[in-house]
Amino acid sequence: MGASLVAGVDCPRTTGEFRGWFSSGAACRDYLAWVRWPDGFACPACGGAGWAMADGTFRCRACLARTSVTAGTLFDHARTPLTVWFELCWRFATSKQGVSAREAMRDLGIGSYRTAWGMCQRLRRVLVRPGRERLSGVVEVDETFVGGVEPGLAGGRARGKKSLVAVAVETPGRPRLGRARLQVVSDASAETLGRFVRDHVEPGSVVVTDAWSGYTGQALAGYSHRVVNQSQALRDGAAHDGLPPAAHRVAALLKRWLLATHQGSASAGRLQDYLDEWVFRFNRRRSRHRGLVFYRVIQLAVGHEPVRYRQLIHEPRDPDDEPGGYPRGRGGRPESIKPQVKGYPWRSQRD
Repeated sequence: MGASLVAGVDCPRTTGEFRGWFSSGAACRDYLAWVRWPDGFACPACGGAGWAMADGTFRCRACLARTSVTAGTLFDHARTPLTVWFELCWRFATSKQGVSAREAMRDLGIGSYRTAWGMCQRLRRVLVRPGRERLSGVVEVDETFVGGVEPGLAGGRARGKKSLVAVAVETPGRPRLGRARLQVVSDASAETLGRFVRDHVEPGSVVVTDAWSGYTGQALAGYSHRVVNQSQALRDGAAHDGLPPAAHRVAALLKRWLLATHQGSASAGRLQDYLDEWVFRFNRRRSRHRGLVFYRVIQLAVGHEPVRYRQLIHEPRDPDDEPGGYPRGRGGRPESIKPQVKGYPWRSQRD
């Protein structure tokens, strides 16, 4: 069904259409069931067929196990109404700059920053599709430091609170950019950078790098390696667009996004989650309809195992980065929108 998605049938085209479709929890649950089991209910335990129960759960005909559409997904045991989850997914998919936890708490009526932060982080954890294709063709690879400014540390490669990020981007034709990959790496050694290239670039591709020693030797075995010495090229009077600019442009766009949406406050332990979010949105920037991106977010969410809050707290942080340290607002759970539409477009126009 992935290649035949139709905006307005399989997914909403506009924000108004989205809110008309998903104004009730029942509509959200039915859409999740349709996305999760496009060919009809399949028991998570044994794979058998079954039927829907009056209470909204499903029963397997073979093993008689009962399950809900949210069980074993990102929405498993979610206390926040599905209408609010769907609204957050829509904003994640349709906003060019993404959405911060503070913005989600304010606009969606979420009772505490801790809850809003956990919801946003859970969504970021599911945005990498398992088995996704590696980059191919001509691929520029570089590395950059990302992080907050620290007094006394000069230069873009200064360490301290900064994290080293490897960048790879396809260059099918300038100024056009293809898909990108970003990953936090421990160092810029040949072993680390070589592993990054092997994980994200298809063997036989042309890899364009600068003259850094980490890209020499066996690091890029199996690839056609093209080296551009930037310093020498500039001394020879080459124009800037004669250098490999794609990776630098991607790094600049990433840093601008982190600064604008998150005030540059992504901590080192969670930076990879933010990189995955940015890559997900960047690689789908030419999508015909934002609703198609929303469908992908929901598809990834129902195909992913639950992400518990304890899994998100994996490193000591500064007090200002602690979700529980923020004011909780007025408290309480956000209210679900009450009106319900008659008929579901994803069902009525397909079944």
